[in-house]
Amino acid sequence: MSSLKSSFAEIDLPTLGATLALVVIGILSIYSSGITAEGVLVSREYLKQILWSVSGLLLMALMVAFDYQRYKDYSFFIYVFFIIVLVYTRLFGRVVNGARAWLGIGEVGIQPSEFAKVAVILFLAQYLEASEHENPLRRLLVSFGIVLLPVGLILSQPDFGTSLVFFPILIFMIFVAGLDRRYIIFILATGFLTIFLTVLPLWEKYILPNPTRFLFVLYKAPYSYFLIAAAFLVLALSAWGYVSYKKSYYFWISYAALVVAGSLTASVLAHKALKEYQIMRLIVFMDPAIDPRGSGWNILQSITAIGSGGFFGKGYLQGTQSHYRYIPQQSTDFIFSIVAEEWGFLGGFLVFGLFFILMRRCVGLLKSVRDRYAVYVVAGIMGMLFFHFVINAGMAMGIMPITGIPLFFLSYGGSSLWAVLMAVGILLGISARRYRM
Repeated sequence: MSSLKSSFAEIDLPTLGATLALVVIGILSIYSSGITAEGVLVSREYLKQILWSVSGLLLMALMVAFDYQRYKDYSFFIYVFFIIVLVYTRLFGRVVNGARAWLGIGEVGIQPSEFAKVAVILFLAQYLEASEHENPLRRLLVSFGIVLLPVGLILSQPDFGTSLVFFPILIFMIFVAGLDRRYIIFILATGFLTIFLTVLPLWEKYILPNPTRFLFVLYKAPYSYFLIAAAFLVLALSAWGYVSYKKSYYFWISYAALVVAGSLTASVLAHKALKEYQIMRLIVFMDPAIDPRGSGWNILQSITAIGSGGFFGKGYLQGTQSHYRYIPQQSTDFIFSIVAEEWGFLGGFLVFGLFFILMRRCVGLLKSVRDRYAVYVVAGIMGMLFFHFVINAGMAMGIMPITGIPLFFLSYGGSSLWAVLMAVGILLGISARRYRM
């Protein structure tokens, strides 16, 4: 009992304060999103958000009370449990917005992929700590496999946005684990090249003024299959050359060949798993005017709302773009647009500042915590928070593609709110015990 009291007594107040402030801003913004131009409240989403917030804060308190060291004993079982749940969701889940990603009865539902992020962080942290003296390449491959399994299941739903979140989690954690930067660059290069190859057909169709006569070989069968086979052949020959002669240029040839082969293979799978409208979201952020009344509508209206807010904003409950219902999914994906329109630059800066506090406290924990397992967990949660914020806020401002990733704490939805509050609870628990071994 004394240990439990000391944990709450040593709680990180800046992290707790920033979290509570963001949750309150979210409830206020969701309430505003439910009001029409005539001042009529047409949505009760804010009441559900209050309920999820209260229950989520209770879950956060439980995470603080639970000694994070115990997660190591259960992380594998937590990970396996959510893999099974993701498989079940893929087969029998409810379809929402084109993705079979939900479980529930009636109006009550959860999105297991949100909780799978935390499960992956805990299990990957446990593996990275246990494997600190193993071969770095083997650590990378196993870590990638731990992440790739839930990513594949989520991508098959298909939920492209959520599947992307796992990669910054992986990158932050293996970076802190001290893996060679060549591996991190490999993941980043493969990821960016995969995205480019995935959007290439629509990019060539809608953006290039004069489509080329040869780019189709990168995405159209059977030419893409020939390229994949050629890349793997180069990889095999260069790997054999490196093993036989130990020349560095053989290593870099095999490195480049693996990036190309992996990206081509992943893009082929993405074309089979993703629908055209999902890929189109990646195109319109380059030029929303391509489809101003279709895929580009969200970005255009969001940018208009943010720009109209000016420095001080139009005032709470005085937004026009949101109250005239011009912004689709304004309580979820584009909640930041409401904040910026009604509270202006100052409101947007406040949200940025609160997330900066969370990031800064994570960096402080990484420097002060003594337990390596805790370091990896903090890094994973930091990667998750950072990616959600940058992508969602950037999406609202038109500098990031629309991926359907919610803005943690603010966006309407119980699953994402519970998951992030549980993650913050783990951070607070680690912070309270950071000087203990």
